[in-house]
Amino acid sequence: MKSENPVVWFEIYVNDLDRAKSFYEKVFKTELSPLGDPTEDNLQMLAFPGDMDSKGKTSGALVHVKEVKAGGNSTIVYFGSEDCSVEEARVEDAGGELVRPKMSIGEYGFISLAKDSEGNMIGIHSMK
Repeated sequence: MKSENPVVWFEIYVNDLDRAKSFYEKVFKTELSPLGDPTEDNLQMLAFPGDMDSKGKTSGALVHVKEVKAGGNSTIVYFGSEDCSVEEARVEDAGGELVRPKMSIGEYGFISLAKDSEGNMIGIHSMK
């Protein structure tokens, strides 16, 4: 059985790509970049930093497709953090909603749950 992370990619569907870009860049102090063909009218993507060759690490993108609405999904992506209370403090100012403040998950560290600017539930994980 493999012991490395089998997840290599995620997509977070959004209704307003610019608003979602602003949310994620503010909360996680990172920069997203265009991905794919910018002339494709039906599909727009903004990638988080990373590459597909990084073992044990995952990258992904914000995705806007006219026919796919954001929010109401049943998958939660957890973003890594040194201390999740730092990022959770930025959520509301960035246009999101804090759903569950930092809480212990025992020996596995701590998590915060938030809704992004598009209504998608996300998690933030840290060991302290």
